Amino acid sequence: MRTITIALAALLLNTSISGAAFAQCGNGSDTLFHCTAQKSGKQIEVCDTDKTIDYSFGKPGKKPELALSVPRADVTTWQWNGIGRYMSYTVNIPNNDHVYRVFWGVDRLTDEHAIEAGVHVEKNGDVLATIYCKPDTVEQSLEGVDLKPEE
Repeated sequence: MRTITIALAALLLNTSISGAAFAQCGNGSDTLFHCTAQKSGKQIEVCDTDKTIDYSFGKPGKKPELALSVPRADVTTWQWNGIGRYMSYTVNIPNNDHVYRVFWGVDRLTDEHAIEAGVHVEKNGDVLATIYCKPDTVEQSLEGVDLKPEE
């Protein structure tokens, strides 16, 4: 009996640890973007609830350092138009005088097709910081997202 209990506890622990590496969007929302930041190990996540776009940033398993819920009508997107070597997509989430530009892109003409993803943090149009994702942690569904086009 003790062996079964230990095996079950190990399985549950393994499931919760591996689950922390994946998107946490819930309550019927869709994951638009999720990754782990290269330097800090913090998670960047964008969820679509149909009424709002939710953005969060923080350490896995902890309360987010920043959590926004913005009406869909206030969020914009930039979609690759099919021309050029860089295929890229962005979702722009406003928060007063800040904008969180969550991005994903790839150079289509290189052999390795390296992915670049993360978030640009802007204030009044000036980039304050860029946080890059670990490429192997990126989950994204930014292509074709039904949001207002960026002007």
